[in-house]
Amino acid sequence: MSTVELSDERASGATRLGLHLALLQLVFSLLWTTYVIYLPKLAAQAGIAPSAVVLILMLDQAIFTLSDTAMGIAADRFGRIAARFGLFIGLVTAVSCCAFVALPFVAASAGPTAFVGLIVVWALTSSVLRAPPLTLLGRHAARPTIPFLMALVMLGYGVAGAVSPYLGVVLRDYDPRLPFIVSSAVLLLTALGLSRIAQDGGSAAKQVTLKVEPKPLRGLPLLFIGAMVILALGYQLHFSINSSAFYLRFARPEDLSWLMPVFWIGFNLVLFPASVVVKHRGGLMVMGIAGLLGAIAIVIAELAGALNVLIVAQLIAGAAWGCMMMSAISAALAIGTTGAEGKVTGLVFSALALATFARMAAVAGGLQKLPDYAPLVQWAPVACWLVAGAGLLAMAAAGLQGRRASPP
Repeated sequence: MSTVELSDERASGATRLGLHLALLQLVFSLLWTTYVIYLPKLAAQAGIAPSAVVLILMLDQAIFTLSDTAMGIAADRFGRIAARFGLFIGLVTAVSCCAFVALPFVAASAGPTAFVGLIVVWALTSSVLRAPPLTLLGRHAARPTIPFLMALVMLGYGVAGAVSPYLGVVLRDYDPRLPFIVSSAVLLLTALGLSRIAQDGGSAAKQVTLKVEPKPLRGLPLLFIGAMVILALGYQLHFSINSSAFYLRFARPEDLSWLMPVFWIGFNLVLFPASVVVKHRGGLMVMGIAGLLGAIAIVIAELAGALNVLIVAQLIAGAAWGCMMMSAISAALAIGTTGAEGKVTGLVFSALALATFARMAAVAGGLQKLPDYAPLVQWAPVACWLVAGAGLLAMAAAGLQGRRASPP
């Protein structure tokens, strides 16, 4: 096969993989929404007190924090052999889906120990659908195409965020067994299709894949992950805690299902234009600029005196978060090109889970309701995005200066 043919086949395989991963993100995110919708009802059937539901969700995030990085490291090892990689994803996803389908059945017939045990198995195994597929895409796609492909993948995540409020309204009166079975079956079929594409993509790219040994993460990678934790915490506090309160200044509670998706509309609209900037300027710079612009948008949302102003501010804040997410995965794959793509990408997802855990802990502790801490929760997202954005811009500038100073 000629170099041109190999390049064309590699590009075609990467595009198909990107489209498949977008679908995978969409299906998995909607499955998580289904889980959150029904968890209180299932926990009650299993004999678990309503006050413990938030502890179960925190347990999920604690597991994700560890397992996402572990799965990323596993992807670095298995990803060198495409056939093994596809089998790895398929088998672990099958276990995950079986555990998820069993939840509504076990809740009605077994005790809380069996129910929580299944949740732990599901949480551990579901991590195979985050960092590992992106690792595969990062290894077999041409470097200049990665930002576009990451925008494609994040589109699935953003669409899921936009439709989740409506899903909650539609599903709340249904028996949970059917949604759990359907969502798991669709996810498993999607993952099995991904494992097939993994083998095809690996076969096309095996002549150009470099065999390099992963190196310990120091310096820039660790600072990057630290900034990602801060950005994710800002997102969690702004969207999950403060946004509904902003809207309720001007709208009724029943209007929230129509207003909350505004954030995700902004998220989706900016992905592909931002990917062009990432291609030419790098992920760290785009993340930094998005952090600063997002902080300004949150300030406008805090001070908005009319619903229209608030909607525009939320649209911009969502666009900023879309830039951060797409750029973060692109930057993670670039930073991990020494054979640690999976590790760095897994750490990004671990950062997201850690921030979610912190937000849930704050809610469980009633931090946002305490008068002394209310201003902290209100303005913390602004501080998070400002500090992390400035730090990322400093990292991007230092990296650019280093490249200019290095000999040709």
